[in-house]
Amino acid sequence: MTVGDLSAVLIAPPPAPGFFRRAWRHPSFAIGAALTLLLLGAAALSLVWSPHPPAELDIPHKLQAASAAHWFGTDSLGRDIASQLLVGARASILVGVFAVLIGFSIGAALGLLAAARRGWVEELVMRLADFTFAFPALLSAILLGAIYGPGLVTGIVAIGIFNIPVFARVTRGAANAVWMREFVLAARAAGKNRWRITWDHVVPNIASALIVQATNQFATAIIAEAALSYLGLGTQPPMPSWGRMLNEAQTQMFQAPMLAVYPGLAIVLAVLGLNLMGDGLRDLLDPKLARKR
Repeated sequence: MTVGDLSAVLIAPPPAPGFFRRAWRHPSFAIGAALTLLLLGAAALSLVWSPHPPAELDIPHKLQAASAAHWFGTDSLGRDIASQLLVGARASILVGVFAVLIGFSIGAALGLLAAARRGWVEELVMRLADFTFAFPALLSAILLGAIYGPGLVTGIVAIGIFNIPVFARVTRGAANAVWMREFVLAARAAGKNRWRITWDHVVPNIASALIVQATNQFATAIIAEAALSYLGLGTQPPMPSWGRMLNEAQTQMFQAPMLAVYPGLAIVLAVLGLNLMGDGLRDLLDPKLARKR
């Protein structure tokens, strides 16, 4: 057996038969996946149907209680709450997906570069990550909003910039641990260059950590989008947003408190589902914990 063959044997992942069967038996993953599917289902449903047009004003029927015509009642402008919640889920998912993609693609690439090159390259990447941490999503959204104006794209870019150093640090830490493993040393002895080792050996071994981190950052992006929309820096009218629904409900807290409860509950369930699913994935993708199940 050659050194290359030995390297291939060492990096081969252990078989994981019945992954989905184990996943649905994992309470955290099962509950989180169910809540996440509910979020995705609401967003998908809003593309083809909603009880009422979400931006339709009906002043004579404002602040109505829940009824057969309006499942969750109407707001201070007579708009249907259920319809706004459905379409608001679409905005949350849109921001979450693109913000995580920005952070994942750039941050993971920088983290892999830092782990592969080490030395001054690693130091430069980490200092850039520290510098980016000084600009949280809210501050970035204020800066971008002052230049380009508030909006959905501004929120996506601001949250995406915040995600870059997060993924860079996680990737670099996980990749450095893999670079110290015996099978990587064997691959280097076999003559593979750093970029081939990174693609063939490092990336497959840190993929599970990145997937879990992406799930957690998705939940963070939903909270950040709601906060930006609440402050008027995120999703703009007439597109509904859970954060803006909270902003508009604060003036009606004593007259119609449920106007704040519904979007707040939607945010809580969405974030809870993603966090629970992330915790479940961490347990299921960890070989040591997976063997115990």
